[in-house]
Amino acid sequence: MQLVRQKEELIKKAAYRAPGTGRWCGRTVLVALLVAALGSGCAAGSGEPAKPAPGTSAAGKPGQAAAPGAPRELTAAELDALHSPENVRRAQAARAVAAKKWGLASTPLPAPRPPAVKPAISTREGFEVEGGEDLPPLFTTVPVDGKKVVFLTMDDGSEKDPELLRMMSELKIPYTAFLSDYVINDNYGYFKQMRDRGVAIQNHTLNHPYMPGLSYEDQKREICGQQDLLEKNYGKRPTLFRPPYGNYNADTLRAAKECGIKAAPIWASEAYPDHMEWREWDRDMHPGDIILTHFRGRDEWKGTMPDMIRHVMKVVTDKGYAVGRLEDYV
Repeated sequence: MQLVRQKEELIKKAAYRAPGTGRWCGRTVLVALLVAALGSGCAAGSGEPAKPAPGTSAAGKPGQAAAPGAPRELTAAELDALHSPENVRRAQAARAVAAKKWGLASTPLPAPRPPAVKPAISTREGFEVEGGEDLPPLFTTVPVDGKKVVFLTMDDGSEKDPELLRMMSELKIPYTAFLSDYVINDNYGYFKQMRDRGVAIQNHTLNHPYMPGLSYEDQKREICGQQDLLEKNYGKRPTLFRPPYGNYNADTLRAAKECGIKAAPIWASEAYPDHMEWREWDRDMHPGDIILTHFRGRDEWKGTMPDMIRHVMKVVTDKGYAVGRLEDYV
């Protein structure tokens, strides 16, 4: 994917490289369940649906309906227990076994405890639209107070590899899926399994069009239509939206807001089975960076989705970073 909107006056120190091009461009339960949830920020990962707290719906709020297995927010007490030294030690021991099984170069690092209050997020400089002050922010990096944590996101839903589900569950690596209906409507069940493992399902439009080329009404149809389908199939209306190719205009954000979107995460780097592409001029990872990848296989990549995970996790871990759950911060 390629983000084309940018301000020409951005100087090089604030410049970024558009991935895919060579151009520079401006989350109390039993301890066992808590340990199992460490990587993903929710009580999932074994394939069992996450269990809501007493008196709380699956969505984490009294009276709010959600499909069985839909991720919920953990309480502060649950988070404290989840990130206790003993639970972290046990989780990492289990993770080391899984890392060896799946051929990772090293064991993924444990993510820090998410903040008690989610950080304020604003649109990145150079990504602004006229009159966009009250519109969903677009950003490539999440404020994490300098903690070495990054966020993994996967787009579209074309490849439906069962090995990916098993691998990510056993490794307890959290990720967010931004889905487009035109490539998931042949197998909604695959992504229900994903949701039941604690993965947040978010919006990537119905048909993956070039959004600025559409009218406001057509853009709204693409976003709201996907909101309706994702809520129908997965029990929860998304709050995050990623525009296809990273392309957008003011109408895109106005339509997204009208459809209930709160934020529009883009990406700082893109992961493939054999390499990384970087947006920033220093070609490096930074605290809070959002990593993009896609649901792809050997027909389009030099490897499989598990191959991609092995590669991106080597890069992330070698640089001293952990993978966190995006929805714990945004």
